[in-house]
Parts: sequence; structure tokens; C-alpha cells
Amino acid sequence: MKLFKQLGYALMGALLLPASAFADDNPVRDYPAQKIAAHTYVIHGPLGQPSPQNQGFMNNPGFIITKDGVVVIDPGASLEAGRMVLRQIAKHTALPVTYVFDTHIHGDHWLGNQAIAQAYPDAKLVAHPEMIRKAQEGGAEEWVALVNKLTDNYTASTRAVIPTIPVVDDQTIQTGGMHFHVYAPENAHSKTDIMIEVVEDSVLFTGDNVLNNYIARLDDATFKGSIAACDRAIGLHDKHYVPGHGQTGKVAIVKRYREYLSTLYAAVKEQYDAGKSDYEMKDAVAAKLKKFSNLPGFTEQLGKHISLAILEIEANQQ
Repeated sequence: MKLFKQLGYALMGALLLPASAFADDNPVRDYPAQKIAAHTYVIHGPLGQPSPQNQGFMNNPGFIITKDGVVVIDPGASLEAGRMVLRQIAKHTALPVTYVFDTHIHGDHWLGNQAIAQAYPDAKLVAHPEMIRKAQEGGAEEWVALVNKLTDNYTASTRAVIPTIPVVDDQTIQTGGMHFHVYAPENAHSKTDIMIEVVEDSVLFTGDNVLNNYIARLDDATFKGSIAACDRAIGLHDKHYVPGHGQTGKVAIVKRYREYLSTLYAAVKEQYDAGKSDYEMKDAVAAKLKKFSNLPGFTEQLGKHISLAILEIEANQQ
């Protein structure tokens, strides 16, 4: 009887441990890499915010296999997500990771750097200079803490490995016989954004400047800057567009997301000019966005997006 009590207490203690206690023995589940072009693969994460259910993985990491090594784009939100990305890479090549591009400051895209740095310490970590600055000045730790909180401590083993190589708009990095052209739209999704074009494959990784069938937070964004980023992406005429969240597609996915942004902003301005407050205009704005109303995140974000649009309209009038 005493033995059964001891076993019961031990089991109860194990059940009360935070998720992070099991993270090393419970890695992020594998998501397959989809080959979208001759050298380019994308791991499409599930839609949603970081959570215990998705283990903090919900973005679209990509990797490109060059003749000398692998270039990774946005390796995920945690050490374990980054390790999952490395497992998928290993299924296709034994070449080392030589470069990592982080598209912006939001940690769900880049905290997987830790796994890359541990496995390939010589890999070069690249980002917008403003992303590097913000991360160094406390943004990195804020995102580590936020993702850990949202996943109920599943990502507690994650530490921020901040990029060290800044890139600027219209810069090209050549490696392994391939060209990676960087576009840095101003005042777009996070004001720290880069989009990366895999020139030989005609692929554009947009980061969160484009989302496909998903409505996400725009707290750090401007509508006009985000619309301009979409216009720039459209003007490149690439064959494949990889959004920050949602499935890869053709240019139509960029045009659709642009339509959401421009329709919302125009509808809010019309109501604002008529003297309506944010809560008074919500139904009218929602009616203009009816074709988007069934998308994940729409209901949760609409009110916030209206308020942000009003702030932007007022700022532009000053």
C-alpha cells in the first residue's frame, strides 16, 4: 500500500510539472517540407497564435539548398522549432546551414536561431538593422518571455540568438551560386521588415507583410506602409510567394491581402470623415469586409485594426 501511495504522489508531481520540463523529450512535432521550386522548400505551420497545442510553432520556415550549403529563412519561435526545421533539412541534404535570414522582430519567426547557432556556429545570421537594434535593446527578451507565456512554458529552454549581419534595401547576397535579393519596405508590418527573393527560383519570402487566408495583429504596422509593401511584392512578378502565415501561392495571395488592408483603411476613413467613432463604425466597416469575415483571426482583430487605422488617419492629418 505504501508503494502505491509513493507511485501516486510521483505521478501527481509529474502531471503538475510545466510543459517545459518535458520539452527536451517532447520535441515540436514534425511538419513536412514542401518543395515549391528547384532549390526552395517551405514548412507550412498551422494558423494561430503560439499555444501549448501548436507547441509555439505557427510560421512558415523556408530553406534553400545551394551547391555549398543551406540558406534558412525564419526558423521558428523556439529552440525546439528550430530543431524541427533542422530535422526536415536533414531529410533533403547533408550540407551545413550557411545563412539565416530573419524577416522581422516578431519572435515567432526568429527565436529558432538558437538551434541553428548550436548546430552550425559559423552560420551567418542576417536581418534588418532596426530589427537587430530593437532585439538588442530588450525586444529579444520580451519575445522570449511572451512566447514562453503563450505556450505555458513549453519554450522555456529558448534563448535569443540575435542576428549580427545587417542588410539594407535592394541588397543582394550571393552564396552557393545563388542570389538572395533583399527588399526592406518602410513602415510596413513591423518597421523592421525584409522580404527575400530567391532570384534563381523566382520565389519571394514576404515575411508578415503578406498573410494568406489569415488575419493577424497589426499593432506595429502601418496600413499605408503595408499596402506599399504588397505593391512592391506584386511588382516583382515572381512565380511563388511565401507568406509569413498561410499557404504558399501565386501573386493572387498578395493581391487578396492588399485588398483586405486597402478596403479596411478606406472604409475606416470614410466613417471617420463622417464623424463616427471606432465602435460606431464597426458594423459598417465589417460589411465592407464581408468576403474576409470567415478567415481565422478576423473577429478577434477587426476592432483593433479599426482603432489602429483611426490612429494612422489622425497622424497623417497632423
